[in-house]
Amino acid sequence: MSDSKDRRLVASLAAHTSWANTPNRTARTAPARAALDAKFMAEAGGDPLRAASLRQAHYKRLALKSAQARRRTRDSA
Repeated sequence: MSDSKDRRLVASLAAHTSWANTPNRTARTAPARAALDAKFMAEAGGDPLRAASLRQAHYKRLALKSAQARRRTRDSA
C-alpha cells in the first residue's frame, strides 16, 4: 500500500474515532454552520432572501461537482 493510501486510511480512522467520541454532533458543527450562514449573509449585503439563494446555489454547485466526479469515475472504470 502506498504512503498516500496509508495516510488516507489513518485520517479516516481518526475522523471516525473522533465522531464516535462526540456526544453532540449538532453542537460540534454549530460554529461552522454559523460561519457559513454569516458568509452568505455578508455576500448578500444583509438581505436574507438573497442569502438563501446564495446558499441554494452553493449546494447546487456542490451537487453538480459531485455528479460530475461520479460520472468521471464510472466512465473510467
